[in-house]
Amino acid sequence: MLPDPTKLTVSTLDLPLTRKKLESLEHLVVVVPKTGRGIQWKAIPQAEALKKLERRNRAPGAIPSAQTRLGNKAQTLISLVRVDSSSSTFELQTQARKALAHVLGFNPASLALLVSGYDDDRTNAVAGAFTIAAMAAITTMPSAKSKQPKAARLKRLHLVGAGEIDIERLRAEQRGNQLARWLTSLPPNQLDAAGYRKRVEALAKEQGWDMKFLNRSALQKRGAGAFLAVARADENAGIVHLRYRPGDKKAAPDLALVGKGICFDTGGTNVKPAQYMLNMHDDMQGSAVALGTLLALSELGSDMAVDCWLAITENLISRDSYKQNEIVTALNGTTIEIMHTDAEGRMVLADTLSLAAAEQPAVMIDYATLTGSCVSALTTRYSGAFTNRDDLNPLLIDAGNASGERVWPFPMDDDFEESLRSNIADTLQCRIDGGGDHILAARFLQKFCDDKPWIHFDLSAGRNKGGLGAIPTDVSGFGVRMTLNLLLEQGLLEKVSQT
Repeated sequence: MLPDPTKLTVSTLDLPLTRKKLESLEHLVVVVPKTGRGIQWKAIPQAEALKKLERRNRAPGAIPSAQTRLGNKAQTLISLVRVDSSSSTFELQTQARKALAHVLGFNPASLALLVSGYDDDRTNAVAGAFTIAAMAAITTMPSAKSKQPKAARLKRLHLVGAGEIDIERLRAEQRGNQLARWLTSLPPNQLDAAGYRKRVEALAKEQGWDMKFLNRSALQKRGAGAFLAVARADENAGIVHLRYRPGDKKAAPDLALVGKGICFDTGGTNVKPAQYMLNMHDDMQGSAVALGTLLALSELGSDMAVDCWLAITENLISRDSYKQNEIVTALNGTTIEIMHTDAEGRMVLADTLSLAAAEQPAVMIDYATLTGSCVSALTTRYSGAFTNRDDLNPLLIDAGNASGERVWPFPMDDDFEESLRSNIADTLQCRIDGGGDHILAARFLQKFCDDKPWIHFDLSAGRNKGGLGAIPTDVSGFGVRMTLNLLLEQGLLEKVSQT
């Protein structure tokens, strides 16, 4: 089963808010700056009452800061929300999420948003953040409860006096994020390798993508020893190759999206203790983000030719499981000395990146919940970014800040390679002493990119307790919105074509 698209009708409503218009509104959210003279209080119903209530509020900074009802037939509820005019995109989305959590507690079927006191660009940014948060808040997530939770009643959002907002773009981003969160949240007995493949096949058929599945036998013939080392105990393992071609069907890809799809990670023979094995069905989130990004681009009708590669398996324990100090040969001929079987993500990505690079993409992006050291470095509020093209780092920061999915680049200097030297093979898989495993993992992956322009996102923000930015669930689906900004606003393809 795939998630139903979030159904929220978004429309505009002109000022002024007449009595007739207010009778059609269940709940009006008014967003204004914390300070400033540009607020059109005359356009805000019950403005003086809201200001008096706000002054009496015993919890300064509360969201909302004041609330009252109109005495009309609809008993329209009005909530006042203060948002600093200098707030970042992430801060806007966070405040929108918190405000809507309160508002949706009243379970309205319709909601109106009035933004006042900002310049045009900021008004659009605030309205966009609340629209994103509303879509995310009513998204249905997987549930196995015998009594299913009631879906939110919210079906309509009216933007009062708002400027130009690209609703279709926001809707496509939300669909991609929703898919990533939905798949990641499925329990491991529903989303094993076989179940994952079936869902991808259904989505590919719906979207008209070409799909090929390279099973273990096909990968054996190609010499994909790194992937197969991890997949020895999973007979349903394989690599999915999806092709989106809006133009020439034989065109080389402009973009290759690659995702780590470990449906459950026991740690292998270096088995994880219970507290670290919990939520290891999340370990396929990188592949879900790659898939969600492809879906968003497809729904937008992008003219980019895109390949999407999903490395799908479980890291299980069996008599055949790979072991420390084994030597395996990757698809590109690199020999690897195994140091830790819980460093399986970089192994499955190695061969998948080699396959993606062979198709000659203009740029490659991979996503993976790869290392605990990236969480230690950044917490679960940021994700790590790595690239073999240093001049791309400013674009990565800008895309993260503009989208509200923040990333921070790490160094990739050549001298890190000293830590991956093996006495018996071309490279160590990882080290089990010393720090910086997120950097060493990226240096390892770089060996399999054939020097194509490449970006790696270590998704330390893939799960953040209580939600992140506009997203209300622990599982964030981090990466879809940021990647679209990187491609469509920051001009990633144009940038790499110049280098």
